Amino acid sequence: MSSVSTLAGAPAPGSDTYKGWLFKWTNYLKGYQRRWFVLSNGLLSYYRTQAEMAHTCRGTINLATAHIDTEDACNIVLSSGGRTYHLKASTEVERQRWVTALELAKAKAIRMMNDQSGDEEPTTQSDRSEGIQGTLKTLISKLDDLSTCNDLIAKHGAALQRSLSELEALRVPVEGGEKIKGVNERATLFRITSNAMINACRDFLDLAETHSRRWQRALQYEREQRIHLEETIEQLAKQHNSLERAWREAPTLSANTPRGSERPQKGEASDEDEDTEYFDAMEDSPAFITVTATENTQHRSLLSLSLSVSPSCKDSGKELQPLRRRRSHIPDKPNYSLNLWSIMKNCIGKELSKIPMPVNFNEPLSMLQRLTEDLEYHELLDKAARCESSLEQLCLVAAFSVSSYSTTVHRTAKPFNPLLGETYELDRLDDLGYRSLCEQVSHHPPAAAHHVISQRGWTLWQQITISSKFRGKYLSIMPLGAIHLQFHSSENHYVWRKVISTVHNIIVGKLWIDQSGDIEIVNHRTKETCQLKFSPYSYFSRDVPRKVTGVVSDSGGQAHYILSGTWDDKIESSKIVQSSKGGSGSEGKQKTVYQTLSPKLLWKKYPLPDNAENMYFFSSLALTLNEPEDGVGLTDSRLRPDQRLMEAGRWDEANSEKQRLEEKQRAVRRRREAEATDALDNGKTSRKPESPEAWSKALKLSDACVSSPGREYEGFQPQWFHKRKNAITGETTFVYKGGYWEAKDSQDWSTCSEIF
Repeated sequence: MSSVSTLAGAPAPGSDTYKGWLFKWTNYLKGYQRRWFVLSNGLLSYYRTQAEMAHTCRGTINLATAHIDTEDACNIVLSSGGRTYHLKASTEVERQRWVTALELAKAKAIRMMNDQSGDEEPTTQSDRSEGIQGTLKTLISKLDDLSTCNDLIAKHGAALQRSLSELEALRVPVEGGEKIKGVNERATLFRITSNAMINACRDFLDLAETHSRRWQRALQYEREQRIHLEETIEQLAKQHNSLERAWREAPTLSANTPRGSERPQKGEASDEDEDTEYFDAMEDSPAFITVTATENTQHRSLLSLSLSVSPSCKDSGKELQPLRRRRSHIPDKPNYSLNLWSIMKNCIGKELSKIPMPVNFNEPLSMLQRLTEDLEYHELLDKAARCESSLEQLCLVAAFSVSSYSTTVHRTAKPFNPLLGETYELDRLDDLGYRSLCEQVSHHPPAAAHHVISQRGWTLWQQITISSKFRGKYLSIMPLGAIHLQFHSSENHYVWRKVISTVHNIIVGKLWIDQSGDIEIVNHRTKETCQLKFSPYSYFSRDVPRKVTGVVSDSGGQAHYILSGTWDDKIESSKIVQSSKGGSGSEGKQKTVYQTLSPKLLWKKYPLPDNAENMYFFSSLALTLNEPEDGVGLTDSRLRPDQRLMEAGRWDEANSEKQRLEEKQRAVRRRREAEATDALDNGKTSRKPESPEAWSKALKLSDACVSSPGREYEGFQPQWFHKRKNAITGETTFVYKGGYWEAKDSQDWSTCSEIF
């Protein structure tokens, strides 16, 4: 039997987690099998490998109700809930470490269970002394751990004394008897010392309780000071942003002002000149704030940097408007139970968009808003726009393409299918420098067009058609369509496509999402490429789950950078200094070995907001996407009633409203088909299809209804996008034709349909 690898360290009293390899008895055919055990929060869980910890647990034992016993030098027997687990360590010392850790965890779990059953104090009392009570509970817990240790020491000490007493009773030489007596006395002294240690800890706890009020006052004072400092920093940031924007929007203001006010204006302009010179790396975007983007974005939840700056003041006498604070939470998700199999069993093999689903399986965002979430890490593109090297720029573009999947790792709920003609805008021009617009341009198949323009030097557009199939055990989601990104200063034009998303355990088990496939990012101006590989999860693989690797190459195919990381955490780049041919791989192909410099972090995922598990695992940006906005278009997703009711927790009303909207959309489609028939009868069709194949293809679309092979009626046309052939890919897609933001400025929505 192979030896067990080294444990995660000796358990300390009260330690929260203990990990290591043990052998577990399975059956008489396989005998003992090596398993990875994790002891945490009173639960002992086991897995086949360490990699399984991310998604699959083979079993869990609740130590609060378990009985711990030892059979021989290396065996441990756990009995819980009528089941018995036989475990084996490789050595006796290792067995004793596990027994000690299990005993401590069991005692702690029993205490926690008793505390929960007897804790009936009002929440207001705990709120008053939150910090102190937490500290005292921790001290009490540690003291109980020491008491448990003392009991174990007393137990083992008593056994040792009995053994020594038995040795004393034996006939041994006088000298040996004296040594045994000395050891016995030392064991007694050891027990007395342990008891003294416990008493000293009790005295320490009494002293801590005596000074608790003083600690509470000091903690409250520090908390107030911290809040005051945060408010001061936030106010200074607002004033700095407003002053800088006002100066940049009106650079000739000082020449038109009276002489008496000339000096203050010059003083402000002088300060701004100094700032601009110091941050000269931002010259590509002189109209925006020149502060470090990464620091602001990583800590925006702490200092409320997700605020949007008010429109700049063009008149020097006009008072600056306060900044808007965006929301950081939504109502908690209700706990509704529903039998998924009763709905899905008759839908195997069908398109997901054609399956009528209640809102219980949705999240309160539309597919258009999920598409907008690709901009969560837009600062990567801001940074790429300032790159002088196109290869370094390509690395950042690759990191941006991977970052769009980081929000999906826990998001197993389905977004709302947008209605035909539904739109969504995200206007962050004032604080983040970009404007985004999406429109649902087709319903069957569902397709959305997206356009983003940033004043920080880039434009992004895409048309994504979602093809999804339910396969019984899993759901495959295949986004079809190319993503285009162009940088204004260099005119570098990048094109790539998305990978396949798979939702596993649809019927039984915990839902989890995997991304798999290859992405090729091509700079069509320089012909440089980046090959990204999303490794699918494999039960037998030893690779890190959600692994992503990539190579950035020039137009000649020579590799310059290696990309590595995971799509749910981070991406790093390593510059290649030397490459050589290595040994043959499993398929007989010769591998290339790259020697690189130390990796450089390109992208790191933001932590989720507090209580995210009860808010559909939304990110900080996702929490703001459905926040009501004034002045948006009449077809904006924020105005969709069923989605709004679901967000408020009124799911029954949301289901009724969803059925009403779907029936209204079906009625509109039937009317459009009738108009197509009438147009054919009256000879008023707009144009003929180019071929019978084109006619057959048009029959499948819901937004272009064809009545016969001879003539076609052109039905629904998107409001803000029109079809154009792309010169690079040769595909005909919907691209932004303009007019939306002008309509918003004038609040003229007369051309919008009433779809809600």
